[in-house]
Order: sequence, then C-alpha cells, then structure tokens
Amino acid sequence: MDRLANTVRPYAWGSTTAIPALLGERPTGEPQAELWLGAHPGGPSQVDRGAGPLPLDQVIAADPAAELGAATVAKFGPTLPFLLKVLAAEIPLSLQVHPDLAQARAGFAAEEAAGIPVEAGRRNYKDANHKPELICALDEFDGLCGFRDPLATADLMERLGLPGLAPLIDLLRTKPAEQALRETLATMLTTDPAVVAVTVKELAEALDRSLAAEPASPWAPAWAGYAYAAKHFPGDAGVLAALLLNFVRLQPGDALYLGAGVPHAYIKGTGVEIMANSDNVLRCGLTPKHIDVPELLRVVVFEAGDPGVRRPVASEDGEELFPVPIDEFRLSRFVLSAGAQRQVAGRTAQILLCTEGSVTLTDAAGQGLELTRGQSAYLPATGTATTLTGTGTLFRATVTL
Repeated sequence: MDRLANTVRPYAWGSTTAIPALLGERPTGEPQAELWLGAHPGGPSQVDRGAGPLPLDQVIAADPAAELGAATVAKFGPTLPFLLKVLAAEIPLSLQVHPDLAQARAGFAAEEAAGIPVEAGRRNYKDANHKPELICALDEFDGLCGFRDPLATADLMERLGLPGLAPLIDLLRTKPAEQALRETLATMLTTDPAVVAVTVKELAEALDRSLAAEPASPWAPAWAGYAYAAKHFPGDAGVLAALLLNFVRLQPGDALYLGAGVPHAYIKGTGVEIMANSDNVLRCGLTPKHIDVPELLRVVVFEAGDPGVRRPVASEDGEELFPVPIDEFRLSRFVLSAGAQRQVAGRTAQILLCTEGSVTLTDAAGQGLELTRGQSAYLPATGTATTLTGTGTLFRATVTL
C-alpha cells in the first residue's frame, strides 16, 4: 500500500478554504476546486516505493495485472477505470450533461475524423468513454439534478410574475412532457442573447423579491439556488435553463448519481466525487465555454423525475455502500469507532481517503499506514485483505467485478 500525494486543481469556481481545511494547510487565498486521487493523466497522484515519487498512471502501466488485478484488466482494460475527487465549489459549476458510451465513441470518432484538436475549445468529445458520476456530500451541498415535472416548473415560473417567461410557461403547460422540456430548453438556448440578458436580470430581481416576501415558502431553497447562479452568471441562458431542473440540498452523507443524459450542476458545497475515467462534457450554460446546442439536444434525456438522493446501505461487515448501476466505480465508506476493526478485500486496486479522524491500514504482512484527515492511500490488487482500525471516516473507491 502506498501513501498518495495528490494534485489540487485551482479552477476559478473553487472554494479558497474547504480543501486546505481538509488537508490541514493554510489557505493561499486562491481557489482550490478539486483534489484528484487516481491515475488520470491530466493530474495523476504520486507514489513513492523507495526510488522517488512516480505518477500512479506510470506505476500501473508498468504492470497492469499486478497493480489492478487480472480480472480488472480483463473487464476494463489496463488503466484505473475511475477517478476519485474531493470537489469544493464556491461558485456554481457549468450546467452540463454527459454522453452514454455509444454516443461518446461515435462523437469522439467523428471529431477525430474531422481533425478537430482534442484541446480545441469547440471540441465536445475528449475521449471515447462515458462519464457517469456520483457525489457524496461532506457538508451541506446544493445542486441541480434532472428535470422537474414541466407543470411544476410552469407553476414556479408563474409565481415569479415575469411577462418574459409567459411563452415558456405556455410551452410547459400545453405540450407533452418530453416535447415541452425539449422545446423549452431549445428556446432558452437559442434566444437572442440581448433578450436573454434582460430576462435573466429581471429573473434575478424577481427571485430576490420572492425570497424577501416568502422566506418560509417550500420554493425558497430553490429560489435561493437560482438567485445564487444568477448572481455569478448575469445574462447567462443557463440561469433560465436551471429553472427546469430539480433543486437538491444534500446533507452530509447524502449522494447523487448522475447518469448519461441527465442535466446537472453543482451550486455550492464540498463532496467526495467519483466518476468513470473520462472528460466528456456537453455544456448548456453557467459558463463562458463552448455550447453546442444541436449536439446537446441530441444527448440530453428529456425525462422528468425525482433526482434520487441516495443514502449509504450498510452491510454486516460495517461497509456503507452507495449503490450505482455501473461497474467502473464503486464508492463506499467506513465510519469507525474506537475498538472497531474492519477489513477490505484485495482482489482489485482501490483508493482509500480519510475525511475525519485517524484510521490505520494494516496489510497481511503486518505493515501499517496511518491516514489522518485529508490523507489517502493506494492499495494494489494483492489478493490479500487489509485491516482498518481507528476512529474516523474512510471512503473506499474501487470497481465492481
């Protein structure tokens, strides 16, 4: 087992304090948005096995079967199939959607054939993989996830009393649900930007008025979330598109799974995120980056429904699992109390992250490694179990075989 040295990504939307607090470091005043744990070539973790630090992707590439396990390589290939992160948002992330596997493969092949450089701003598909993801809140975490029932959204819009929203309200109330959502989103994203800017300004003012007049309304948390987005992205059509989505406030330990085609955005908060090893994102607002409306509308799944907040399912061995319908990643946690002892199997490679307290890992040879808050470890597929002891919370990332 190897202690990890991890990369911090300083994206502009990041918190200046959350990740430094987790790592026990002094804030620099600069945003620190994501802590990457894994073997993604864009920011691999480092391990040191006695010859100096080495990127984890290079360590795995040198002997994939020994590091990942033969079964993992046979099922997913010779690279770590997931990326684990700590995400700390102070400003809303872009409203976005991810393709399914077939769409990613076709889109990547088409853009490769067209000769569009991977680093080009107008590029949609950076790789040929899908990007399902799961986020588990470490503190109160606000986000948007999936479409609300269009009739409920029409009611929300009507309560705001804005004449500029009347055509959208009419669409939502008079068309079948899927058609209503598709046409409304398309209208929002293709309207003259000058008109959108005025509408978003009026919307922000209406949201503030509604919050002041009805602070105890059931709609108040959603109004506040949309107003927060409008504050940071004035004039952005994504603020209008956000109105179509379910507002979700996660409490610590709550999670959201975001599958292909589901529009979503993280608004504010800190969480542990795990995803398939991909960087395919189609944006639909809350960003200055490229928005490909036709491709976006092709990928989005226009289904309304509950966002599906997930809570961990405890097993007899003390592992709390966040179930997901895919195999590329598996996220669980252990909440250990004094005197407790748990074991994790060694069939597959895994990453362990301590978010509270102190947990000691002991391998089959009796070698120990202590993880305190913010520290992490990589466990190759040795085939033997690792014992966990201590008092704290430990997240475990691996795959399902």
